[in-house]
Parts: sequence; C-alpha cells; structure tokens
Amino acid sequence: MIVPPSLRKGDTIGITCPAGFMAAEKAQTCIHILQKWGFEVMVGKTLGGSSKNYFSASDTDRADELQAMLDDKNIRAILFGRGGYGLGRIIDRLDFKAFKKDPKWLIGFSDITVIHSHLNRKLKVASLHAPMAAAFNEGGAENEYILSLYKAITGKRSNYSCAAHAFNRNGKATGELVGGNLSLLAHLCGTPSDIDTKNKILFLEDIGEYIYNMDRMMYQLKRNGKLDRLAGLIIGGFTDMKDTERPFGKTVHELIRDIVSEYDYPVCYGFPVSHEKENLALKIGVHHSLTVGKTKTQLTELQ
Repeated sequence: MIVPPSLRKGDTIGITCPAGFMAAEKAQTCIHILQKWGFEVMVGKTLGGSSKNYFSASDTDRADELQAMLDDKNIRAILFGRGGYGLGRIIDRLDFKAFKKDPKWLIGFSDITVIHSHLNRKLKVASLHAPMAAAFNEGGAENEYILSLYKAITGKRSNYSCAAHAFNRNGKATGELVGGNLSLLAHLCGTPSDIDTKNKILFLEDIGEYIYNMDRMMYQLKRNGKLDRLAGLIIGGFTDMKDTERPFGKTVHELIRDIVSEYDYPVCYGFPVSHEKENLALKIGVHHSLTVGKTKTQLTELQ
C-alpha cells in the first residue's frame, strides 16, 4: 500500500466539489483555518459553481477539475468540499497514472467513499476518510474531529478510543482499515471499485436511510462475501434513520448484530465516525490494531 507523504507548512491543498453543489461561503471558514495552519489553498471553480441543478457542475467539468488537481504536482492534498452524490458518474473518466507516481492525500467522506474504495482496490494508495469543508463552520475547527484531520495530514499516528457498547463483541484484531458509507459500498459491489475486505478492519456509517434499506444493504455485503473473512468490524454513526409506517421491528444496531452473529471477529458499535460532528479522521489502507474490550474500544494506527 502506497501512503502519501505528510504535509508541511507551505504545501498547497486543493478544494474541489466532485459531486453535489456547495455554496462558496460555506467553505470560507475552512479556507481560513487551512491558511492559519500554514497551508496554501487552491479553490476550484466547482465550489460555488453556476450549475442550476443538484451537481456542482457538469460531469465533464467536475471530472476535468478533479483530474487537473490530481495531476498538479504543486497540490499536495485534495480536500473535497462536500459529498452528496456524483462521483460514481465520473470515476471511470479519471486517469490516475500521474497520481500513483506522485500520490497525495484525498480527503472526505460520504459520496467520497467511491474514490476511497477505488484507490484502495485499484491503485493500492491510502486515503483519508475525514471531515470536509462545511465541518469547519460554527466553531468546528476547534473540536477534536477537525484537529484529527490536521494531525493525520501532518503525519501524526492516530490512537482513538470510545466507550463500550452493549452489542460489542470483544476481541483483538490487526489489519488494513477500509470502509466508509454503507450505501456507497453496497452500490460499488460488482464494479471495478468494489471494496476488498478479506482480513481487513471494516468500518461503516450512514445517514437518512430507511431501516429496511440498511438491512438490505447489509445483506448485499454479506451475500457478496464482504463480511465473511473480516479481521474486525467497526460500526459508526447511523443517524437520522427512518422507519416505515409498519415498523421494521429492529434498530439498525440490532439488525447488524443479527446479520454478523455467525462470525467470531471483534465488533465495535458507536465508534465516532459519522455524518455528524463526531467524525474522526481515518486513514484508509493503513494498518491498524482494534481492541474491543469490556470498558472501551481502542483503534490505533500501526504504520
């Protein structure tokens, strides 16, 4: 696995929106903080773009801008403005030849899971599942989750913990960390960007879905063999879940517990990776140790 180099003061971070539209003013605090941290910032035209529909720009313009940032040797990391939906429409247009020779950190979550999975499966390049531009607003730049992003891009090894959960399955595991948004990982099954989970620590999170959809997507992963030979499983935030008029009958945690009950690897619930403020920076493709114990869960970066 190729791990991009850490950033130093004076390095340039590019900001682009390869999926949904984001108003330019929502990124101003982020830009200011990145500059305060000592970085130069290059802002793409897709941030606050003139598109009149859901996307930040046309498929061609979004792909072209991301391609230019991937190829630009002066840009040492790319922070995506937001996710939403759209990377799946352009991922096959991108040429990663120059990027693989001179890798940089690609940073984001949600729809950005598409590119994380693609880099991990096709290119063997590590990437960063972490807060995006809007998370810096309303004092967010001062919280531990944004600070975890700063530590990650500047080369600090992570060592995270969270409280024990009643559904946890205790144990220890080591392996490469992979994962992201459950909906996107399910959609990627059978594509060239399909995630490889064998002997790896998988983390999952999602937002705004019906509970029965969560059940269906977990079975999608199970039937594709994604849950069979994991080293460990981390369940993050599943926020704003919705139920049908006739209740599904289980919570998301309950359905996940039942679906993985036949396996013996450690499982942690309630880890702070989510669409909410609680979203720690996680290096996908990097080896970690996972310890799920009686009083807490520990996830530690190993390399």
